[in-house]
Amino acid sequence: MKDGFGRQVLDLRISVTDRCNFRCGYCMPEEDMKWLPRAEILTFEEIERVVRVFVEHFGITSVRVTGGEPTVRAQLPELVRRLARWPVELSMTTNGATLDRLAGPLKDAGLHRVTVSCDSLQPERFAAITGRDMLAPVLSGIGSAVRAGLAPVKVNVVLMRGINDDEVVDLARFGRDRGVEMRFIEFMPLDGAGAWSLDKVVPAGEILDRIGAAFPIEPVGARDHQPAERYRYLDGAGAVGVIASVTRPFCDNCDRVRLTAEGSLRSCLFSVRERDLRSLMRGGGTDDDLAEAITSEVAAKWAGHAIGKVNFVRPARSMSQIGG
Repeated sequence: MKDGFGRQVLDLRISVTDRCNFRCGYCMPEEDMKWLPRAEILTFEEIERVVRVFVEHFGITSVRVTGGEPTVRAQLPELVRRLARWPVELSMTTNGATLDRLAGPLKDAGLHRVTVSCDSLQPERFAAITGRDMLAPVLSGIGSAVRAGLAPVKVNVVLMRGINDDEVVDLARFGRDRGVEMRFIEFMPLDGAGAWSLDKVVPAGEILDRIGAAFPIEPVGARDHQPAERYRYLDGAGAVGVIASVTRPFCDNCDRVRLTAEGSLRSCLFSVRERDLRSLMRGGGTDDDLAEAITSEVAAKWAGHAIGKVNFVRPARSMSQIGG
């Protein structure tokens, strides 16, 4: 399937729940969260059907399970087992709070790799950001993922000026020491509290300068369709990435679409429109009907998010509701 820019759509991100076991301000507001009724969330069968349509009709090759927090969805390994039937690279993004006990079962079910979100290595700061004193279980979960063979293990860090930007070098060192790839992400206007401002963004160039001053790095080829610009350490101690959605937007190379927990298809993380696939499926729509709906939504994909410009429109949903 070709999108509005004539590219092949290859990466589907599926949010399997709108719930989380953390309440960090980046993803969710601290108050007034309205959870979806269970009946409104896609069943495993419906999720697998959407993946099958993407595979059979469009040749999609990559599926990522996201949230909310995917590990709070009951019987998650069973969903992974279902999706692993299809010829896709299957990965997951998680806060890692329960990964210590789930890494092995998820690997056995067919999960290929995992990305863990961890915005601080300081226990008190971690608790302040997430609302939970859970740094130790998260770090243990990262180790369990490495031992289970969910390779590569990546760790996402959202940097926020005055909050955790003083930890850049410490976090880079953590990745080098643990054999995981750190991904530093510019703070985007998708926080649940709606407190985003441009002065809170730590630019990718600054991040790379700080890391390079401590551990010399060099670029790893072209970014292609991946969101991260990757750099290798000159001493051979792995690699690090930056996702510069704000200062170096990569909209023209984006190949991702997202399916929310209740079955809405979004062609962009910052999209202000969605296509309801759940109603189509539950209303008796055929696979061809689903394929037509997907095609029309992707064809309407816009040229870019326009963050920082006067015409930027902030999405109504936060990151926890969209699927990162």
